[in-house]
Amino acid sequence: MPRIVTLPMDGEQARELRVRDEVLVRGRIVTGRAAARRRLLERDHPEIRAFSKGALLFHCAPLVARDPDRRWRVRAAAPARSLREEPYAAELLARYGLRGFLGKGGLGVRTLAALALHGGAYLHAAPGLAVALARTMVRVEAVHLLAELGPAEAVWCLEVEDLPAVVTMDAHGQSLHALGGTRRAQGQHDRNAIA
Repeated sequence: MPRIVTLPMDGEQARELRVRDEVLVRGRIVTGRAAARRRLLERDHPEIRAFSKGALLFHCAPLVARDPDRRWRVRAAAPARSLREEPYAAELLARYGLRGFLGKGGLGVRTLAALALHGGAYLHAAPGLAVALARTMVRVEAVHLLAELGPAEAVWCLEVEDLPAVVTMDAHGQSLHALGGTRRAQGQHDRNAIA
């Protein structure tokens, strides 16, 4: 039976998550990939930080459109490979008060150490289910950097309901993304992460 993860959550709640936990995510997530990450690290964005505190950053470029009453709706949301964000993930986690990341393929040892330090987790979302994942995104709360980056790369602040995922990195130094299965962070290298 999947475990319910309600966002925002604090570090103590995040530490209850363990590798291999199947979860249904409810609450706040934000989207972001390389273009958004550059802007978030170049200067502070207090409005994004306020929403992000205790949330997850979903590595994806959602397909978003306006419905007939002019509200934004997510039509498709496929997880992107997360490993390319490894050099920046720990700083984003600390600066924006995130409780972790959602994507595919996991992150490396620096992020694993940051998850342990701050209390967080990495959740793997199933690829190939872009439309099904979008159906769990019940509300667009806000969008930031839309004019600057365009709809695919903008930072979308979303409310999700029962988004399915699996915990593949936890706050206890466990990761399923090291070759050979679950291993402690000590002695692992980023090259051992599988995408």
